[in-house]
Amino acid sequence: MRTRIIGEVMTTDVVRVRPRTPFKELVRLLDQHRIGGLPVVDGDDKVVGVVSATDLVRGRAPRADRWPGRTPTHKIPGVVAAELMSTPAITVHPEQSVPDAARLMERQSIARLPVVDEEDRLVGIATRRDLLRVFLRTDEDIRRQVADDVLAGSLGLARDAVTVFVRDGVVTLKGCLEHRSDIPLAIRSAWRVEGAVGVVNALTYRLDDCPAPRAAHAEP
Repeated sequence: MRTRIIGEVMTTDVVRVRPRTPFKELVRLLDQHRIGGLPVVDGDDKVVGVVSATDLVRGRAPRADRWPGRTPTHKIPGVVAAELMSTPAITVHPEQSVPDAARLMERQSIARLPVVDEEDRLVGIATRRDLLRVFLRTDEDIRRQVADDVLAGSLGLARDAVTVFVRDGVVTLKGCLEHRSDIPLAIRSAWRVEGAVGVVNALTYRLDDCPAPRAAHAEP
């Protein structure tokens, strides 16, 4: 069973900006490339933050009241990326798995992840859309991988030992395994299949090889 990694799905041609990139240029780049965010990099191409379209719409454009004492006729300094970006940036490495990156996006409520090398230099970007492509698999594709690659292949179970049903990405395992300890392993392995959004356990076992919990002894 093979899990795809970020390096296989990321976009390597990344539109990036510097901390001193002005507000108007940020807007122009987002509009021109039809993207929702831009990684901000320093002189060594290390990611120092991310500025998103949401950041730009939150009323952070230049306003006279941000510079007390200036009249409307004075020139107001332009806002730059460093003032708008979210920092520190949440990043991933190319060798990280797609499911792990998807969970990170969900946990942090973000739509894009800059991809960096071991020295934190920008090498790509992974968007929610990039990751979703991995999960857009048919139920039959998922069922076949669970039955053939996972249960029969990796775990070495007989092909008629477990029946696999998949509906809307939810995998149901039904059958009888030889040992009780095989059940959690089968469930975990099925859960790791790309595209699986849940696993329903309908498995039974012949032999209970799990040690009974030790009884607690009261102190005298």
